[in-house]
Amino acid sequence: MSKKEALTLATADLLWERGYTGMSPAMILERAEAGQGSMYHHFSGKAGLAVAAMTHMSDQLRSSVEEALDGEESAVARVCAFLDRERDPLAGCRMGRLAQDHDVVADAGLRAPTADFFTWLADRLSAVLADGVRTGELRSDTDPDMMASLIIATVQGGYVLARAHQDPAAFHRAVDGAKQVVTCLAAAQGQD
Repeated sequence: MSKKEALTLATADLLWERGYTGMSPAMILERAEAGQGSMYHHFSGKAGLAVAAMTHMSDQLRSSVEEALDGEESAVARVCAFLDRERDPLAGCRMGRLAQDHDVVADAGLRAPTADFFTWLADRLSAVLADGVRTGELRSDTDPDMMASLIIATVQGGYVLARAHQDPAAFHRAVDGAKQVVTCLAAAQGQD
């Protein structure tokens, strides 16, 4: 592994564990087993390295989401596969936690990878739901964009509840509720 990759991966882990504000260049260098010269050779500083790490995290999450949402199954099955993805509720969402970091939100450059990820996720979920409406699987009055936002908010809120209570069951209840809503949209299709 190159020093650039080691720095990026170390930063990604520290962002998840401590957030941007709680992470220092010294922590990154120690975790990556790299010297200060390596960091500044490859990146402009902490912010540049954080953007690279966030982009890496986003790419990993997108790949995992695509595995769940791709396929020939019904729209409901694909959305439920997304909701059932393997997660550690007590660790939280890699990207969602960054959206709660004051320094990330206050800086457009740092905020961009997180905002881009959630925009992509909303668009991707909306497209799956729109397929369900188009094929008649979901009620014709289903608003795919609104439902995508509800699903994302439920998952992110589930992480918050699980962390607040230190109980993964809180996350699973929220996700099960979202699955119930999506399933009811399909079950109610003949009642338009």
